Amino acid sequence: MAIRQVDFLEPINLADHLGKVELYLGQVCQIAGISKMQLDYWTNKAQIPTKGKKQRIYDIEALETVMLIKQAKDKGLNLGAAIDAARRFREQSRVA
Repeated sequence: MAIRQVDFLEPINLADHLGKVELYLGQVCQIAGISKMQLDYWTNKAQIPTKGKKQRIYDIEALETVMLIKQAKDKGLNLGAAIDAARRFREQSRVA
């Protein structure tokens, strides 16, 4: 019986590769469901690290922070409390 080419393939765990992903401001807004103005403000206020000179580029960790802030805001926290909650949540998940 001949070995088919498809038999050489193995499943890929995309989560292992997400650290390499870089997203532009518009993409982060689309994923998080917020406006560009909100993202700019939150990025400055929460001091979210970005790359890029002319246009901000966000990594997966920055996207997670933005989404955690959005979640906290949606649950009724003000921006300062939401940023604090997101920061604490990320610290706890790093330790765990």
